[in-house]
Amino acid sequence: MATSHRGPASIEADIEETRERLASTIDELLYRTKPATIAERQSSAAKAFFVDPESGQPKQDNIIKVAGAVVGAIVLLAVIRKIVK
Repeated sequence: MATSHRGPASIEADIEETRERLASTIDELLYRTKPATIAERQSSAAKAFFVDPESGQPKQDNIIKVAGAVVGAIVLLAVIRKIVK
């Protein structure tokens, strides 16, 4: 079994480095799980789905797909409601 000949100063430096990495990781996790950050991330993703981030132009194909799905869902609900009555 090989033994390491590290001094107390080296061990303390390693512990301090590990402590700093852990603190940074915890800060990052707190930031990522903050409700405002999650809401902003989801809002940006939704905007990017409908608007091209580079040109600022609407993505008409995605808008038409969503509008079609909404109209289809409304028609489906109306048909189901009529059948149930």
